[in-house]
Amino acid sequence: MAEGERRPDKGMVDRSEGFGERLLGVLLDRAHEMPPQLIAPLIAEEVARVGGRELSILLQDYAQLLLVPLRGRRLMVGEPEPIGDSPAGTAFLYATTAEVPQADGVRMYLPLLDGSDQVGVMALTLDTVDDDDRRLLRRLAGLVADMLVTKHSYTDQFFLARRREPMSVAAEIQWSLLPPLAMSVPQVAVAGILEPAYNVAGDSFDYALNDDILHVAMVDAMGHGLDSATMATVAVGAYRHARRADIGLSEIYTFMDRAIAGQFGPDHFVTAQMMRLNVATGHLQWVNAGHPAPLLIRNHQVVGQLQGPTTLPVGFGGEDPQISQQMLQRGDRVLCFTDGLIEEHEAGEEQFREEQLIHWVNRIEHGEKGVRAVVRSLSHALKQQRGGRTSDDATLFLIEWRGGAADHLAVLE
Repeated sequence: MAEGERRPDKGMVDRSEGFGERLLGVLLDRAHEMPPQLIAPLIAEEVARVGGRELSILLQDYAQLLLVPLRGRRLMVGEPEPIGDSPAGTAFLYATTAEVPQADGVRMYLPLLDGSDQVGVMALTLDTVDDDDRRLLRRLAGLVADMLVTKHSYTDQFFLARRREPMSVAAEIQWSLLPPLAMSVPQVAVAGILEPAYNVAGDSFDYALNDDILHVAMVDAMGHGLDSATMATVAVGAYRHARRADIGLSEIYTFMDRAIAGQFGPDHFVTAQMMRLNVATGHLQWVNAGHPAPLLIRNHQVVGQLQGPTTLPVGFGGEDPQISQQMLQRGDRVLCFTDGLIEEHEAGEEQFREEQLIHWVNRIEHGEKGVRAVVRSLSHALKQQRGGRTSDDATLFLIEWRGGAADHLAVLE
């Protein structure tokens, strides 16, 4: 016990189990041995205990267009809900509960949050709703999200629910390689998206938040198909290995370069961009190995590119790269993207170009809130502007520096 602390008087602490603790405790007690197929009926039983009915669990599809119903015992399976235009989509995108009055009660849509990554939405109907219901169901949804994330590692049930069309082997590899598509903490938020969702091959991204340092990498392996996915896998694996060895950005580049050259030979390469952001100070550093320069967004407007010296793509044996630096202001966003986003064009027509990208960034930044909503809307709008097609991988990754601190989250009030 720390000096100066008083040992609590056990006689004054109420440790009895209340209704809410019993309800949530059943999930906690059984989660470690619960087979995936029994999650749905247990959740339905828990919802029924608070007077809920017509339970649905909706998961985001890979293209980030729809929330699709998970099938399972005692789950109501209806039509998929559009993310961009539905109460379920509002709950999902903005991590907030949506309530829709109906003739027979209130339909509630609760975001399923694993940490800050939105897994999907839990929907149910109650006769009436009060603050106690809202609090208990919000916490129940949090536990459900944790169970889904834990169980998805050893079942195909959730993967299959999210698929709306056949997926290539290369895309299967890339999706299994990705971290969560979004993360949000008080100091920083990130979100990414891959296109074409069911045929992506060489594009990938990775990130990690270690103490006050956000590490980010985006890679684009040459070619298409399985060979490209294999090369991207090696590049991301080499990046993670080097990052975890706690070496500098220049050394990370060298390690990745040697890994690609040693495995695939001198005629293969991966363009890459590696970043480090101090989330306490806003100090951003990066190495650019053949990627388009990121865009700096301030007050919801693109103010310029993050220009700096570039080095050869990973695998071509470039010299030690120069590290570029930028001090961000609170609220600044940095948009990273691969060249497939600006080089797409119809036969005989001009390429999409960065000018059009900037135009759409400015337009969507003023109409959406939150990095996940911006990235999703931007990717889909750009695809429409490119004629609804993506022959090359087109990836976006958005970082928002918020500053501040999170220590208050570790204090019980």
